[in-house]
Amino acid sequence: MSADYEDPDMDDLKHRMDGALRALKNEFLSLRTGRASASMLDPIQVDAYGSMTPLNQIGTVNVPEPRMITLNIWDKTMVSKAEKALRESGLGINPVVDGTIIRLPIPELNEERRRELTKVAATYAENARIAIRNVRQDGMHQLKKAKSDGMPEDDERIWHDEIQELTDKHIKQVDDALAHKQEEIMQV
Repeated sequence: MSADYEDPDMDDLKHRMDGALRALKNEFLSLRTGRASASMLDPIQVDAYGSMTPLNQIGTVNVPEPRMITLNIWDKTMVSKAEKALRESGLGINPVVDGTIIRLPIPELNEERRRELTKVAATYAENARIAIRNVRQDGMHQLKKAKSDGMPEDDERIWHDEIQELTDKHIKQVDDALAHKQEEIMQV
């Protein structure tokens, strides 16, 4: 006798949960920790040639010293747009324009700003948890369909536990990443 139901696609569920973790880690890279990092500029977009373009695609980003980022803009018509995008980015950095080079001195983080950044990190983590739970929900829908297509209850219980275990593992990774990032932000 052949089964008329499909097992849940665990590879797909794992891949999508891993994607939520990768997205979280990328968002964390954009949070300042008091040290200059080229990845801080990754989320900033500039209106270049009629479309929103990442800063690193209109110039060269360098970190010449621990508290300085430089951005060498290739097209001088883009300098003012890049400066505007940086000022409006919420990074709390004042760009200094020198021809086609924009210098971004990274100020020391004060206690209040550190607390704000830990809250932003917590928000990013919560969004990742929600994404992971949404993937779990998709897995549970696959399971419900398989059960209505004839999956035995024992198999359903096994798959249910496996999906839950995968979810718990990913949520723990989010929590660990958040704890690590908050600790990094609060270091003076």
